[in-house]
Amino acid sequence: MNAVAWSGTPGSGAERDGGQPGACNAFVIVERTYDESGKGWYMQVWLKHDYTYQLEFQDGSAAERYQTRTISQEKVIDALRGWAESRQGGKDTFMWNNIGDWFANAD
Repeated sequence: MNAVAWSGTPGSGAERDGGQPGACNAFVIVERTYDESGKGWYMQVWLKHDYTYQLEFQDGSAAERYQTRTISQEKVIDALRGWAESRQGGKDTFMWNNIGDWFANAD
């Protein structure tokens, strides 16, 4: 069984996105432990200063990173729960953009 870690820090990084420090800007990261190959799996959610949720997940390698945005807290919760339980359901709710090329040299 894979371990799942949850973390969150409110108020960090708001300046990156033009928001005010501490205004919303909370996030949570759910990750499965890395396997012996060194590949990692995670899903993260960032509540941005405009009250939208930015979701991102990685399926193994940096080339398999995806991102989307939503205003629905319920869909975010479903996506996180489904991902943590290794279900596809929550991810299927969104149209995901592959952002793996942003991290081409990360692996």
